[in-house]
Amino acid sequence: MKKLLIILVLGFQFGFSQNKLPLIPYPNSVQQMKGFFVLTNQTVIQADENSFEAKYLKAQIKEITGLELAIRTTSNASSKISLSYFVKSIMTADYQYQLNVSSNKVVIEAESNEGFFYGIQTLLQLIPTNAKTQTRIQCLKIDDKPKYSWRGMHLDCARHFFPKEFVKKYIDYLAMYKFNTIHWHLTDDQGWRIEIKKYPKLTQIGAWRNGSMVGHYSEQKYDSIRYGGFYSQDDIKEVVAYATERHITVVPEIEMPGHAVAALAAYPEYSCTGGPFEVGKQWGVLDDVFCPKEETFTFLEDILTEVMSLFPSQYIHVGGDECPKTRWKNCPHCQTLIKEKGLKDEHELQSYFVQQIEKFVNSKGRKIIGWDEILEGGLAPNAAVMSWRGTEGGIAAAKQKHFVVMTPGGYCYFDHYQGDPKNEPLAIGGYTTVEKVYSFNPTPKELSVDESKYILGAQANLWTEYIPDFKKVEYMIFPRIMALSEVLWGTSNSEKFKDFQSRMLQQFSVLDQKGIQYSKAIFEVTSKTIPKTNSNDVLFSLKSATNSDGIRYTTDGSNPNFNSITYVSPIEITKSQTIKAAYFDKKDQKSALLEQKFYYSKSTGKKITLINQPHENYNSGGAFALVDGIIGDKSKFGRDWLGFSGKDLIAIIDLSKPETINKVLLCVLENRGSWIYYPTKIEVLTSIDGQNFESAVQLNVSEISDVNGEVVLDLKSKKAQFIKIIATNLGKIPDGMPGTGSDAWLFVDEIGVE
Repeated sequence: MKKLLIILVLGFQFGFSQNKLPLIPYPNSVQQMKGFFVLTNQTVIQADENSFEAKYLKAQIKEITGLELAIRTTSNASSKISLSYFVKSIMTADYQYQLNVSSNKVVIEAESNEGFFYGIQTLLQLIPTNAKTQTRIQCLKIDDKPKYSWRGMHLDCARHFFPKEFVKKYIDYLAMYKFNTIHWHLTDDQGWRIEIKKYPKLTQIGAWRNGSMVGHYSEQKYDSIRYGGFYSQDDIKEVVAYATERHITVVPEIEMPGHAVAALAAYPEYSCTGGPFEVGKQWGVLDDVFCPKEETFTFLEDILTEVMSLFPSQYIHVGGDECPKTRWKNCPHCQTLIKEKGLKDEHELQSYFVQQIEKFVNSKGRKIIGWDEILEGGLAPNAAVMSWRGTEGGIAAAKQKHFVVMTPGGYCYFDHYQGDPKNEPLAIGGYTTVEKVYSFNPTPKELSVDESKYILGAQANLWTEYIPDFKKVEYMIFPRIMALSEVLWGTSNSEKFKDFQSRMLQQFSVLDQKGIQYSKAIFEVTSKTIPKTNSNDVLFSLKSATNSDGIRYTTDGSNPNFNSITYVSPIEITKSQTIKAAYFDKKDQKSALLEQKFYYSKSTGKKITLINQPHENYNSGGAFALVDGIIGDKSKFGRDWLGFSGKDLIAIIDLSKPETINKVLLCVLENRGSWIYYPTKIEVLTSIDGQNFESAVQLNVSEISDVNGEVVLDLKSKKAQFIKIIATNLGKIPDGMPGTGSDAWLFVDEIGVE
């Protein structure tokens, strides 16, 4: 068996520390030992001189320390780094790599080059960023391997285009934290980014749009600047080769049957209407999709043939999400096909479409993976599912013995805000903090041990409607990528987030050294409302990643300073007021200002019961969020609001004693671009005993739409202890509206009683 050796040798002993090492993802087993190894310019990398891993290690050490180490196949140098293959069958330890650092050598042992690469990443994290000509590395022994086989990050280059140099840099970031998959989103309504030689108009026409949205979707503003770009096949080969060296698989996504307008602008004959079409300027979902006729399948098969020649990945992503059925419903060919094939409806027509594509991809020895909408109408026999609308799709697929990659929006959408929106650059919405990502478990508890084997892993998605340049790409993924890496490696523990956080903060010096732009939202003063035990009051809890003892706050609406009230314990909310807080260090304000208004009413802090539970992606705070005294901020619908997909809000509040009720306030949200619609009706019912309810007042949709989301219902001095509020979901989204045919979202927040 060929051997690669890397040995660092030196005989000095230093102080011994058992502090947690700044490693992310944290290894499975770490044994710290006394002493240090010292890395100097006399250190030799003993390895195959043609080994990529050895060359990579040499380049990275030079970047960190400035040291130029030699690579030698054999060497008698007293200071070495050794990469050594082991034969797995004779090893008793169950690991992918082992790293041993002693006072006279460093050895990375593995069964494959991939294992060496991961061991090198761990070793590099042990080198201080302020390293000098002599650098100390803690003596230790690490046994390590990943839990999940799919450890992925996604990059959308269709909405905004990033040159190949930036894609390679993105791959470097994945490599740093031991990811092994990049999901490359190459086509959508707003742009076609991959050269297909048989169909040159895909890039001549489909790669360019005549303008883009400016600001948020809700503003409906556009510029008229021609925008676009694409990757040549040589570019693709270069990126794939670059990723392969770093043991990262590139999974391409070619969207179908929806998200196809850029392709149809170039080749309108593959649509239902014949066009003409323009590459999409508007974000979101557009109605025109591929028509499932024979010539369309030939067109797509030709495209996929060229795609598969460029990408050696086992899986080819075919999209399958957010496919409006409007055109199919009005297309004579589609309606005839539904009858000929004995299909129930357009959902089964989509399944038929995906199955035809799967047969072709399978015939080439590959497999398809698609977003969880491919479950609708029946899942293609060998398809894998990427579960994004929550975990339900992934659970259903795993129970059907299909492989699954989990990527639920509430945990894995890195285009969401990661801090208070007023302090963050524009994003699509949502609220996904580092801590939320770190709490994610890719394997749902609903699955049995056997079913759990079908969970390949997870990935985070970076959709780029609001990410126009690569610096913002960096900002949106860092530091959340660190949290996900540890989740996927299998060593995360949400109960020990502070331990992870301390290691993450130490990693920031690495990001600074590399010039990576990252979010500092972790340093903000963050808040949480919680019910007070054995009472009907609300507590407002504050914390800071740096030091909660440094938080100062006010309750009168004035800005805090170093001499304001020192935060010690959760603040009791007993009236309407505004609390402002910030973190101070040596009298200097170190964080952005946190400002929270409280609306106190007869329902604040009271017991509340929900008949239907919110969707897991939008369930921050649970039912208590509706009576915590905070009126939902329309820019933070992932944080303050509860979201119901296709379900009604049915809430019962116990006021604890009979009260005279004059008005009920309910906050509702509408953001049609995100498929969030006002309820069609709101009804309030009252009861003295909690058993017998009578209707007190109701409003229809026209009355709701006129109040900008804060609905006030007049009960005219009704006496009651229990209040039931029913907000009726729109249900299936009608034709011609964003999200046509899908379940509408109903977003609600504070319920106030006066």
